[in-house]
Amino acid sequence: MNATNTGGDKSSWAVGGGVLLGIGVGFFYLPHAPLAFVGSLLGGIGLGLMVAAIISAMNPRG
Repeated sequence: MNATNTGGDKSSWAVGGGVLLGIGVGFFYLPHAPLAFVGSLLGGIGLGLMVAAIISAMNPRG
């Protein structure tokens, strides 16, 4: 396979990682407060977007 993003910017992975982190944290809250699950998912997305912006800003290729 010919990958187009070989060794490049990995900031797009940060959003997926934030979503997975939010889901993982949300599963602990799910039995008691379902809206806390949704909140932790949104928090994970927000955290992933912030990390992606930081990674993109630190990329020397701009």
